[in-house]
Amino acid sequence: MSVWEALEYLNQIVDDSDPDTNMTQIQHALQTAEAIREKWPEPELDWFPLVGLIHDLGKIISINDKTRGMHEEPQWATVGDTFPVGAPFSQKNVFYETFKANPDFKNPKFNTGTGIYKPGCGLFNVKMSWGHDEYLWHVIMANGSKIPLAGQYMIRYHSFYPWHKEGAYNELLNSQDRFYLDAVKEFNQFDLYSKSSGLCDVDKLGPYYQKLIAKYFPEKLIW
Repeated sequence: MSVWEALEYLNQIVDDSDPDTNMTQIQHALQTAEAIREKWPEPELDWFPLVGLIHDLGKIISINDKTRGMHEEPQWATVGDTFPVGAPFSQKNVFYETFKANPDFKNPKFNTGTGIYKPGCGLFNVKMSWGHDEYLWHVIMANGSKIPLAGQYMIRYHSFYPWHKEGAYNELLNSQDRFYLDAVKEFNQFDLYSKSSGLCDVDKLGPYYQKLIAKYFPEKLIW
């Protein structure tokens, strides 16, 4: 599929973890993108609204469509907060008490010090829990996207709330992570607070974003 086809395909999903709205996914994508474009209209930052447009595309793994080779992942494994695996679970993780049922919780290999990682190893060397963020990041990397590193951080870690909201897992960060933390925080205010009852005109905005997609992505992507 192309990126735009994937956006239309995503409209089958209603995110059960989002209490703020029941609007279609393409409306949320366009509202996020347009809110970013309004504040950051600079041409050299045109990738930023594009990140807003595509940031939730990884949720297509919740769709069961055998004709496309898509096998449904339950939403608990697709949406919601993400966190590192192979390291002690932070008490800043949402529903921390439930982590005690995870066998890794009692494994000294994972719950001592920084687990399987060296301090300061950097987030790109850390394995994250599976979800739509992680899936989409792998897709854009495998398909040779030209999205810059700041945008990659926004896509891969926008659900990593224990880090960018609560300040957890600092012992794993390197200087690159600390540099791009502000970028992730800047993005997330649009993801969380761009939702409104006013609908975007998909037909009007479509040509602009399809042209932008063509600048940063191949025509068809392997999903």
